Formats: sequence, C-alpha cells, structure tokens
Amino acid sequence: MKQHADSWLIRNASAILTGLRGAPARHAGPDIRISHGRIAALGALQPLPGERVLDATDCVVYPGWVNTHHHLFQSLLKGIPAGIDQSLGAWLGAVPYRYRSLFDEHSFRLATRIGLVELARSGCSTVADHHYLYLPGMAFDSAQILFEEAERLGLRFVLCRGGATQVRQAEGTASAGPETLDQYLSDVDRLVRTYHDPAADAWRRVVMAPTSPPYSMPPEHLRETARAARRLGIRLHSHLSETVEYQNEVQRRHNLSPVAFCAEHEWLGADVWFAHLVKLSHEEIQLLGATGTGVAHCPQSNGRLGSGIADIVAMEAAGMPISIGVDGAASNEACDMISETHAAWLMQRAKAGERALPAYAGGQQEGGAHVACVEDVVRWGTAGGAQVLGLDALGTLEVGKAADLALYRLDQPCYFGLHDVGIAPVVGGGRPTLRALLVGGRLSVENDAIPGLDLAELGSQAREAVVRLQRAVGVRA
Repeated sequence: MKQHADSWLIRNASAILTGLRGAPARHAGPDIRISHGRIAALGALQPLPGERVLDATDCVVYPGWVNTHHHLFQSLLKGIPAGIDQSLGAWLGAVPYRYRSLFDEHSFRLATRIGLVELARSGCSTVADHHYLYLPGMAFDSAQILFEEAERLGLRFVLCRGGATQVRQAEGTASAGPETLDQYLSDVDRLVRTYHDPAADAWRRVVMAPTSPPYSMPPEHLRETARAARRLGIRLHSHLSETVEYQNEVQRRHNLSPVAFCAEHEWLGADVWFAHLVKLSHEEIQLLGATGTGVAHCPQSNGRLGSGIADIVAMEAAGMPISIGVDGAASNEACDMISETHAAWLMQRAKAGERALPAYAGGQQEGGAHVACVEDVVRWGTAGGAQVLGLDALGTLEVGKAADLALYRLDQPCYFGLHDVGIAPVVGGGRPTLRALLVGGRLSVENDAIPGLDLAELGSQAREAVVRLQRAVGVRA
C-alpha cells in the first residue's frame, strides 16, 4: 500500500469542487483536514502538531474520479489500423476478439498496469473494470492480477466479472468457447469469497457482469445471474444499447426493446448499471429512471466508434444515477478521466444544440450550452460513480467522507488566463499536472510521479509487447 499519514492539512487551494449538487458544489476552503483516511474539516484551518502539510497554492481540488466502466486488457490494443475506422460490430471482430487469446500473464499484467497508471495520473481513485478476458484453460488468474496491480498503485478496484455462456456472432472463430453457467457462477462465488468487501469505503468489490445481455447469455441464464448476484449481495453491470444493432437484435429475437427485455429478466434496479445506453426511446429512459437503474456514460468511445451521444441529461431528469466511464483503450485511445469528462461536458451541450430549431419551426432555444455545467460533470464523474458502485462513503468532499482527493496544479498554458480556475481540469482540453492524488488518505501520486514506477521503462515494455502482438497476428511491425 502507499504512504499513509495519520493526518494531513491541504492548504491554500485556489478552488474546491465537492461533487455535490447546487450551491454546495463549491467550497470556499481554502483548506482541507484529513484524519485517519477521512475528511475531518474544510475551511480556514491552522496546522496541528504532527500534521503533514500539503501545499495546494495555485491548485484546484476535486474528489477523486470514479471510473465506472473500463476494459484494462485493451491498453495494449490502441489505434489498431484494422479497427480505427470501424463501427462497433466490425471493430469487435477486428480488435478485441482477434487479439484477446494472445494475452499471456506478462502482457495482461502490463496492459493492466498501463491502464491504471493512465487513470491514476488523471486523478482517478476508483476503477471499475468490466473484465471479460476469460478463456478455457487460462494459465493465470487474471482477477488476481487486476487486484494486485490496483493495490500496488493505491487505487480502489471493482472487478466486474464478465463472461458469456453463448458465443456472439461477431466473435466468429476468435472464440475459444463459452463457459457453462455453473462455471461462471462458481467463479463469481469464488471471487466474492476472496475479494469482495461490502463496506461503503471498500478497496475491493466484485460485480456480476455478463458481457452483454442480448448476446452473451440466453434469457434463462440472465435471470439466474441476477438472482445469484442478489443472493450474494453484489451489484450487476453490463453493456446495453450501444448501437442500433442492440435494438434490432432484441426486437428480432424477443419482440421487445433492450430495456424491456432486461426488465423481464430481472436486470433493472438500483443495484444495476449499464455502460453506454446511447440508443434509447423515451419510454426506455422512463423505465430506467423509475427503477433507479444507472448508466456509465462513455462519450469518447461512443464518439470514436460512431455510436452516437447518450442523452444523460434526459436520463438524470428521469431519475437515473449518472456516472462516467472511459471504456477500453482499444475504442478510446485516451483512457483518462480528464479527457473523458471534457468530452462529456462538450457532447451533452452539442446533443442539446442538435435539437435547436428556428423560431418559425417552433424552436425555443438557440443552442444547448445551458444543459450541462462543469459542476454537473464533476458530480457525474465522482458522486455519481460512487452511487452506481454502492460506495456511499466516496465521491464527495464532505466531513466524514473518505479522503479521496485530486489536486491539480494549473501550470500549463491551456490554463493561463482562466477567470474561473475551478473549472480548469474539465474545460482546459489538456491534462493538468497532478500535484497529488490521495486515496483514503494515502498518497498514490505526487507531482505527476508514482513512487517506484519508471514511466520510461513502462513505455519501452509496451512497445515491445505491441510488436509481439503484431507478429502473432501476422502484421508487419
């Protein structure tokens, strides 16, 4: 674990955004006291004897980001030419399904480390990985590696245990065969017994997460996974309605919308969140909101694959918890929470602007800049993430909450000249210097550096691994 101090005093922050709604979204500070891993006070504070002081002059303080949807193994699959200009279906066959059986223990651990390092250096303190790289006869325990690497970097980690009991057509010959339902549920049970902590400030969680409800399991298996998860006291997660093909497929097979199909098989509720939800009807949004089902909004991946823009403003208005995820690096070559929240801020405004009409056609607005402010985006990416993961002690900067904080130093030209420095990390379009990342009061990143990590060496290992993967699929390096 990372360095731990009994108490800290963060002093003289230029701005503090709390992750809360409304007026409390900002706190005047300028100081924050941390004691035994919790926030003890905010205000104008004086150092106490034995308290370590962390100078936050010219820094902005946010809650640590909570990333609610990732595929860490894809960190070695960025920018593959065969998939860079493909939409979801063709991209799946060209990239993750083509390469996933080529991962060994070394390359999997390396990919995991790269992804977690990228997230940590963006100020992310909690990572939920939708991990579906499970193949018959695997020679290593990938879940163990994920938890080990997160612990090594001092991050909270939620394992969303993916998998399938039937083969998706897009997988073609790239599949090594599905698991049986008994194998899948048995491994989830093992993982829960080994790793799962139900505490509100847990460092480790396990989630039931079949890869995609319309494709990866027959209906009776989906219902059984939902019931098994609730018996185990864990949450449910999957992909849904990322493209129109989800709508086509579920309508063809079951004469239902994707959300109605999930409702029929006990896959809605406050303990469920879905990634993407780009293609939804008004009725589906209302049903998701009425059941308290959440979303992991992945704007960059949805844009990169040409899937569209999820209407998370309408979802939140309907009562859905909103969170933000970076998705996998193979469909989002910038897997950090700064670029992701920047995209979320812009895309929601663009989506609202697309609906603007001229007055003679009944229009009542010029554009959509009013629909999503920076404080909304921060709340989605922090408190919203903690809510969908059921980690109620995280996500906001309040007395009594876990001390997960990101301190950003605004020393890059893209932040010079800002009149409101509090919005800088989201609006700047770059990555600010991370003065410090504290997770549960433990120092995980300081001045952009991770203790014990040689970033240049990590890059060298990544380049070598990419060459090996290219050779394995017959691509000239």
